[in-house]
Amino acid sequence: MKAITRNIWIISLVSLFTDMASEMLYPIMPIYLKSIGFSIVLIGVLEGVAETVAGLSKGYFGNWSDKAGKRLPFVQVGYSLSAISKPMMALMVYPLWIFLARTLDRLGKGVRTGARDALLSDETVAASKGRVFGFHRSMDTIGAVLGPCLALLYLQVYPEDYKTLFMLAFLPGVLAVFCTFLIREKKALSVQHKPRPGLFDFFRYWKVSTPEYRRLATALLLFALFNSSDMFLLLRAKEGGMNDTAVIGVYIFYNLVFAAAAYPLGILADKVGMKKVFSGGLIVFALVYAGMAYVTGPAIIFALFFLYGIYAAATEGIAKAWISNICEKENTATAIGTFTAFQSVCAFLASSLAGLIWYAFGAPVVFVLSACIAVVTAVYLLVFMSPGTPSGT
Repeated sequence: MKAITRNIWIISLVSLFTDMASEMLYPIMPIYLKSIGFSIVLIGVLEGVAETVAGLSKGYFGNWSDKAGKRLPFVQVGYSLSAISKPMMALMVYPLWIFLARTLDRLGKGVRTGARDALLSDETVAASKGRVFGFHRSMDTIGAVLGPCLALLYLQVYPEDYKTLFMLAFLPGVLAVFCTFLIREKKALSVQHKPRPGLFDFFRYWKVSTPEYRRLATALLLFALFNSSDMFLLLRAKEGGMNDTAVIGVYIFYNLVFAAAAYPLGILADKVGMKKVFSGGLIVFALVYAGMAYVTGPAIIFALFFLYGIYAAATEGIAKAWISNICEKENTATAIGTFTAFQSVCAFLASSLAGLIWYAFGAPVVFVLSACIAVVTAVYLLVFMSPGTPSGT
């Protein structure tokens, strides 16, 4: 079976364009929010609320996708919502409006994620899941490179003109939506017209899922509870002596490393087991966060963001590939959606808590605590989890 099919290419291009739009804004988001009066605590709450909405909707819409036996409509609606949210951020600066726009963007992510990942899973076999999800993450992250590059070029010419960037980010979002109409969904899943699920019906999956799924999800959620938004890394880089241009530059560099490493690390995970690669990524994360606690200059920040790219490549796509390998095919969207729902609740707590700890005790405490939990999670996975590949390697 061909590993990278036509649908995988198109889905990956959709993610590339969407991430291009999102990442034009992400590195300047904390700077923009502070410029319109948001405190560090309010930024943390904003990100936490937005990610919680995304997570809960991932569970609900993933479950709905499985019950409906369809994937593509959820993908199309989800990417459309995210595209619409971009220009909304520039229209008004009232806190409630900013919360609405940011939440709409994350809601779009929630609508599409489970169905999209199930589409990817349906395109391949268990032994190639790491390769496929790694390829998708690589393409997605290329968009995360192109977006900040465009933002950097624009801000060189028009410094601090953040609002126009939000309007420009709408264009690649529209391209992403157009590409979703080129996806060809396979024959509908075998379902018997099950009713639309209730808002929290996906929670029931936790009770009926396999023990292996629950062990894996428990470990990943422990880590998520102390893994705050990347915005805190960017703010720390700013505190470390970088100007706005350098902050965007280091974020571009991180995404270049991520894009370059995701596919080969996905292939490696298929060969040696997802547990080893994922756990290794967590150890790298611990090194990065321990370093960010005591960062002393731009050169060290760049080195740490290089390692952070390796961590992301070793974990983000592989986590979903791992989950899709240990759940029933007909429940793929629900399994991924349920996990990401709990994960986003943890993200809300993590980002809100990080903002409060930073404010009360200083940044080093935030980063050292996260590093310690990453090590604990890696040890848990190595001791209690199977390799994560069907071959048992």
